[in-house]
Amino acid sequence: MKIKEILNALEMFAPLPLQDGFDNAGLQIGLTDAEATGALLCLDVTEAVVDEAVTLGYNLIISHHPLIFKGFKSIIGKDYVERCVIKAIKNDIVIYSMHTNLDNALQGVNYKIAEKIGLKQVRILEPKENALLKLVTFVPRKQADGVRDILFKYGCGCIGNYDSCSYNVEGKGTFRAGKGTHPFCGKIGELHQEDEVRIETVLPAYRRQQVTKALLEAHPYEEPAYDFYPVQNVWAQAGAGVIGELEEPETESDFLRRIKQTFEVGCVKHSRMAGRLIQKVALCGGAGAFLLPRAVSSQADVFITGEMKYHDYFYYENSILIAEIGHYESEQYTKELIYSLLEKMFPSLELQMTRINTNPIKYL
Repeated sequence: MKIKEILNALEMFAPLPLQDGFDNAGLQIGLTDAEATGALLCLDVTEAVVDEAVTLGYNLIISHHPLIFKGFKSIIGKDYVERCVIKAIKNDIVIYSMHTNLDNALQGVNYKIAEKIGLKQVRILEPKENALLKLVTFVPRKQADGVRDILFKYGCGCIGNYDSCSYNVEGKGTFRAGKGTHPFCGKIGELHQEDEVRIETVLPAYRRQQVTKALLEAHPYEEPAYDFYPVQNVWAQAGAGVIGELEEPETESDFLRRIKQTFEVGCVKHSRMAGRLIQKVALCGGAGAFLLPRAVSSQADVFITGEMKYHDYFYYENSILIAEIGHYESEQYTKELIYSLLEKMFPSLELQMTRINTNPIKYL
């Protein structure tokens, strides 16, 4: 299969528009028309990882963290990023990154962390806001089912675990076709009434252009009437962090020891223990300190993340147990997540998780 087929499939699971504004997820380097010889999966792209791909004969590296975060004025090998770029280009290697789009996706990075901890009833901690639109269109009654089905095919009508959601009202549409038109029904110059169905449905805002194109192609009218409205509802199928429950409560010390073992952490930094039992767990891989207030307001017993701010330990010491396990350590199982996705999608593709520990932080 071609590399672009692999990347397109990954973007169906974690669409690039889900990434945060600061991010640079997606294709970093290379031409994707080549046939894939194998994919090496990593958290960070380093020179050692690129060398590993060369040794394996793989022409695709899929990372969690983007190699490139800012623009270049020159590429002369002055740092590891530029050296990786040069080495990848010389060896015809494509580098692709799934960062905050995979963090924010349903069943993404944070769901994998929750799985490792053993959480149940997992849901997104901070759902995305201003991410939904409502589409309203008017279709002749006999063609309404066909147009509605096309809208569902292109991503409309998903609410929670339900799909194909819409509201439909029958009524009368009126129009008068002018000169040079080709009306589907009615006659030029005459006022026409048509039995129509008003179809209402919801969609992720990033699908607007794709849905509009599909609607215009499927609708029988030369000039379809349709409207997009912003929706204030949060989008519970995408967002930052997750929260869930343990099957049985654990003491703070037992829970922290288990986290240390599960994530093979050299050191778990944590706030003062208050003798609480741990059952409701909020978490965010990587730098998740911004979600601490949301974890507290959600009445979580503990908040786990990779990086915290010093003063937050003081401010929230009586509200929640904070556990800081390291950025790399918290996201290390992202490689497993991407591996399982690709294994299902492309069973014949050669896959390997890097053997290189790319964590830049060392412990004595």
